[in-house]
Amino acid sequence: MKIKSIRSYLVNLPLITPFKTSYGELHEKKCDIIIVTDELGNEGYGELVAFETPDYVSETLDTERLIISKDIIPLLINKKIKHPEVVTELLKPVKGHWMGKSAVETAIWDLYAKRQHVSLSELFHSQSKHLVVGVSVGIQEDLDLLLEQVGNYVEAGYDRVKLKIKPGYDYEPLRVIKEAYPNIMLMADANSAYTLKDINQLKKLDTLNLMMVEQPFSTDDFLDHAILAKEIETPICLDENIRSVEDCKLVVALGSAHAINLKIPRVGGITEAQKIVAYCLDQGLLVWLGGMLESGVGRALNLQFASQAGFGFPGDISATSRYFHQDVINEEFILHNGCLPVPQGIGIGVTLNKEVLGI
Repeated sequence: MKIKSIRSYLVNLPLITPFKTSYGELHEKKCDIIIVTDELGNEGYGELVAFETPDYVSETLDTERLIISKDIIPLLINKKIKHPEVVTELLKPVKGHWMGKSAVETAIWDLYAKRQHVSLSELFHSQSKHLVVGVSVGIQEDLDLLLEQVGNYVEAGYDRVKLKIKPGYDYEPLRVIKEAYPNIMLMADANSAYTLKDINQLKKLDTLNLMMVEQPFSTDDFLDHAILAKEIETPICLDENIRSVEDCKLVVALGSAHAINLKIPRVGGITEAQKIVAYCLDQGLLVWLGGMLESGVGRALNLQFASQAGFGFPGDISATSRYFHQDVINEEFILHNGCLPVPQGIGIGVTLNKEVLGI
C-alpha cells in the first residue's frame, strides 16, 4: 500500500466524572484522531492519546503534534508499505516520541487490515470475542463517596478495581474498599508518587492482599523498584518506565517487578507491543493492557489487542459510559456481565462520528 495522506482532527471529550491521580486532575480528555489514507482511498484510524501536560510521561499533545507533522509524516508519505511492521523501521530516524509514532503506526495497522478485509483482531490471532475488563478509580478524598463510586462499578459488573493512590491517601481508602468488597480484585496505582523513604508505608499494603501495586517509584527507575520488591509481599507492576522490550529485559535482570502494564501508545505502537507480549510470556511476567482514557478509536484497538492469547488479567478498558457522554465513534461499548465485546468489523471494527470530528 502507498500512504497518500495523514490528517489529524482535534477532539475535546468532557469526562462524566473528573479523574484525579497523584499528579493532577482531568475534567476533559483532549486527543487527536489520525486518519491515514492510501492510494485506493482506504482510511485507517489511530489516536494520539498524549495528555496536555508532561506529568504522566514526557510526551504531550503539543510535542507529538509537532513531531508528527514535522518528522513522522515526511518519512511515510508516498512510501510503499508491504506490512505495518516496517513502519517502526521507517521511523527509526525519530528518537523517542513513542506516542506520536504509535498514533500513526496503529492507523496504518487499521488501514492494512481493511485492505485485507479482515478484523484487526484476526491479525492478532484473537482468542476471545468478549473480555473481562477492569475499572480505574481516581482519588476521592471523601471515603463515603469513594465507596459509593466503587459500589456503582461493582454493581455494573466490574470485578477488578484499581485505585489511584498517593502519600497520605493509600492504606485507609484501600482498606475501606477491601472491607466493603472483599471478593473483588483490588489493586493500587501510585503513578510514581513514592520513594524508598516511604517503604514502611508501602509495606502496610501487604496486609490488604492486593493484586499488585503499580509504579510506586519514579518513571525512569528500575533499581529502587528491585529493592522494594525484596522488601514487600505485594506484587509490583511497572507502567510508565516501560517503553520497549529492552526495558522488560532490564526488569527481569534486576527483579524490579512481577507484572507489566502494557500501553500500546507508550511503547510506540503495535509492533513493539507484540514483542513485549511475547517476551513477558516467555519470561513468566504477567502482562496486561492499560488505558489512557482513550476515545472509542483507542478503546476498540485495545479490546482487539487484548483479545489475543496471553492476556488473562482484566485490563483498564472500561465501557464507553465510564468516561464520556459523547464519543468519537458511532458504536458504544456496553458492559455485560463484567465483559466488553471485541469489535468484529474490518480493521479496528468501528466507524467515526464525523459530526463530532467536524469533518
